[in-house]
Amino acid sequence: MSTSYPDLRQLIVDMAEGDEEFKDELTRAIHNGLHELKDVYEEGVTMRDEVTIQQIRHKVKPTLGMFEFDDLTEILQEGKEILESQGFGEDFEKHWAKLKLRLLNAIEEVARMI
Repeated sequence: MSTSYPDLRQLIVDMAEGDEEFKDELTRAIHNGLHELKDVYEEGVTMRDEVTIQQIRHKVKPTLGMFEFDDLTEILQEGKEILESQGFGEDFEKHWAKLKLRLLNAIEEVARMI
């Protein structure tokens, strides 16, 4: 297993407080949320729609914070700053490539917990 999120499994276990069914549901919800972030963000990038990107960023921010996806939070913040200062351009494309790679890693890691 990757060590990108070494505390994730324990965070989920702690939140579930021994309820295996809830632990499984929570893990699936995190997995689905990461997929949604990737898909909706990609849609926003393709359509060059800052509002779509902003909405999904705000929607997933609490989950990312709660489960310590700090790398994703940081990359999303970088993307926000790039959009605000430069708009959609080369730097934003680099940001999106970096975010997508990290998201795929996170999705894969959570999938192994299901």
